[in-house]
Amino acid sequence: MKLSNKQKQFLKGLAHPLKPVVQLGGNGLTEGVLAEIDNALNHHELIKVKVPSDDREEKALIMDAIIRETASEKLQVIGHTLILYRPSEECKIQLPK
Repeated sequence: MKLSNKQKQFLKGLAHPLKPVVQLGGNGLTEGVLAEIDNALNHHELIKVKVPSDDREEKALIMDAIIRETASEKLQVIGHTLILYRPSEECKIQLPK
């Protein structure tokens, strides 16, 4: 899935008022957390995930793993917050061309 810059900007605008749906805890990235992110993407299509880590490399690795495992598109990273998009079967969000 490849998004144009116009589509990414549109999705970032929609994501702005959202609160993080999933927040990683002390155990880090577990199967349960991945399942929860997957469910949230199926339900909402556009979500924020909070990755509280002081180590930049570790945070980048965790975010890359989330993107890879959920087959989603990374829109933006702001601080510890990752914005993800993955269209669902019903296509709730209508993207501009």
